[in-house]
Amino acid sequence: MTLKPPPLRNDCFALPAGVHWTPVDEALTLLQQRLHPVTSVETVPLAQAVGRVLAEPITALRSNPPQPNTAVDGYGFAGAMPAGEHVLPLADGRAAAGVATDAVVSKGQAIRVLTGAALPDGVDTVILEEDVTLGDGQIAFRGPLKQGANTRRAGEDVIAGQEILTAGRLLTPADLALCSATGVAEVAVHQRLRVAVLSTGDELVEPGDPAEPGQIYDANRVMLLSMIAQFGHTPVDLGKVRDNKSELAVRLTEAAAAADVILTSGGASAGDEDHVSSLLREAGAMQLWRLALKPGRPLALGLWEDVPVFGLPGNPVAALVCSLIFARPAMARLSGRDWPEAQGFDVAAAFEKRKKPGRREYLRARIRDGRVEVFGSEGSGRISGLSWAEGLVELDDGERHIKPGDLVRFLPFSGFAA
Repeated sequence: MTLKPPPLRNDCFALPAGVHWTPVDEALTLLQQRLHPVTSVETVPLAQAVGRVLAEPITALRSNPPQPNTAVDGYGFAGAMPAGEHVLPLADGRAAAGVATDAVVSKGQAIRVLTGAALPDGVDTVILEEDVTLGDGQIAFRGPLKQGANTRRAGEDVIAGQEILTAGRLLTPADLALCSATGVAEVAVHQRLRVAVLSTGDELVEPGDPAEPGQIYDANRVMLLSMIAQFGHTPVDLGKVRDNKSELAVRLTEAAAAADVILTSGGASAGDEDHVSSLLREAGAMQLWRLALKPGRPLALGLWEDVPVFGLPGNPVAALVCSLIFARPAMARLSGRDWPEAQGFDVAAAFEKRKKPGRREYLRARIRDGRVEVFGSEGSGRISGLSWAEGLVELDDGERHIKPGDLVRFLPFSGFAA
């Protein structure tokens, strides 16, 4: 049976009364608290589960290792061996991985064992074959050797019945190995989040088409669609729409039928041709967030036919920053994932900058020779800076004077895809 979560509430994006400018951290906290998964749950075999979001916790069906076994090729016997020389007679047979043995090793005897073999009865310690002299039906070696040396205990990794993975986890190849080793053959996962992308604006034309004066090529849509794929979601390309309110309403309805989330670029502010925010407001589920953020202050959030809409700025730099900082973790939550934190680390600056208080700032940046350098212009229309950059420098809300050598927070683009 396929389970479908309830729709989001109409007020899920509503800001507290009296709030006009929203700090970044408060906006992220609000999204984290109010969003929940919107995708259905299905069961798939392990081979199809990598990159999917786990919908239910997984419990080990079998211990790993299931029996005590040897970690090396060598000879097994019982108990510790003190310092000095030892000679032990060999019992008949041997223990090999995957081969059952009924050999019983008496106290004072040894038996040949191979890596991964279940320990025969009477064996709890193994000595490496390199440390042994083999004679006619016996072995000689020097102690000391601790009891349990070179062996693995049953269940020392995982015990049957133990929870091994929690719901909300993005499944990795290593997770699938853990599931397989503990007897799990299939898992319940969320269906992939479908994210529709729609560009708005009379000025937009498709790359390759002739561009008239006043027109520009649509850079946002291909950027957003590729980002969505990198995040592990299913991109849905809805093309572009003119600055026409009725046409946009039709396209939003098409998007709501085809996707779980809608991203628009442009038309998200409060101008005469900002129809995204106008339509969402008329639908009764619209919030215009004025974020204390540079670049990308206006962010329109709302629901269209119960489908969440993120109205991104039309400026490509602002659209990328808002997507990474806000839309990415929100979409992860909607897809069933745990709330993801952007990976970052502190690096010495190779630049100087004076920052005024009041807004969080993100600078296009990259690391060279162990220091982080920023793009020469902070102009929000400089798309070349996005291509030049390998990540963002994050500057907190307060005032700051950064000098070369000072530590700053660097967020690599690769860290957002995790």
